[in-house]
Amino acid sequence: MEKYVCKVCGWEYDPSLGDPDQGIRPGTPFASLPSDFQCPICGVGKEEFEPQAE
Repeated sequence: MEKYVCKVCGWEYDPSLGDPDQGIRPGTPFASLPSDFQCPICGVGKEEFEPQAE
């Protein structure tokens, strides 16, 4: 599964880890995150994330 990076602060969402602090289980793809998902560092929404360049 593809990782996504916050364009504002650089925090990386790794689907294999999820985001337990926000109740996101490991194995959750970025596309399946809730529409109100926010970056845990800077608070921006999903629209401010982009796929991580390989």
